[in-house]
Parts: sequence; structure tokens; C-alpha cells
Amino acid sequence: MMMRAASFQRGASIVPFDIVVLDAKSRHIRRKLITLQHGDEVLVDFEKPVMLQHGDCLVLEDGRLAKVIAAEEDLMEVTGPNLLQLAWHIGNRHLAAQIELTRILIRRDHVIAHMLEHQGAKVRNVTEPFTPEHGAYHDHGH
Repeated sequence: MMMRAASFQRGASIVPFDIVVLDAKSRHIRRKLITLQHGDEVLVDFEKPVMLQHGDCLVLEDGRLAKVIAAEEDLMEVTGPNLLQLAWHIGNRHLAAQIELTRILIRRDHVIAHMLEHQGAKVRNVTEPFTPEHGAYHDHGH
């Protein structure tokens, strides 16, 4: 039986009915059929697109909650003394990026890694949840 979720709660601290593990692209959602960990299907049907965050809960039509877990993804950690300049180069290519104080996370791409290293960056592969900034541009998998 398919359930429907038309709303969500940000960072609800509850014991959920079930969970769903989604990568960053899949957490940017308006209307989509998803499958919870234990096999139930849920039609997510929001009024407008939402970027679900790790820990948010989908509110099912019967009132139960399904917690959203950010999937671990294959990323590159970009560091260096010129982080602002590196952020500019990443932004100039419209890449999805998680910008932190001491590092930037982006999806793995050896061409981009080489370009950033040429700009003085230290790049290393990591596998962890990805929460990119969402700005004027949507990431189309560049």
C-alpha cells in the first residue's frame, strides 16, 4: 500500500516509524515516489521543491513520521590557504558544493581535482553525507 507525505518537519527528535536514506540530489524534492528502508512506498507531494536535510521527517498522511538520513557519497574535500579563491573557481563552474569554514566538499571529478590542485588546493577523496548549498543554479550533475 502506498502512503503519501505532503509535509515535513525539520529536525524532529522522535523515534520514526521508518527511515529513508537519500543522497543530496534525491533530497531536493517536490513530487517523487520513494521507498522507505522496510519497503513501504511513499509519494512525496510537496507544494514546492524542498531541500530535505539530514534528520528531517516526512509526515505521512496517517501521522507517522519517516526520518530522512543523508546518504554517504563519494566526494572530494578541498582545502588550502586560498579557500575563497577556490570557492570562486568551484562556483564559476556551477558545481554543487558544501562550503565550510576550513574546507569545501564537492562531488568526485578528476578533471576538477586537477584544476583545483593547479590553483594550489589540497584535494582528497572522502566518503560522507553531502549537504550542498542551494543557490541560483541547480546542479545538473556537472
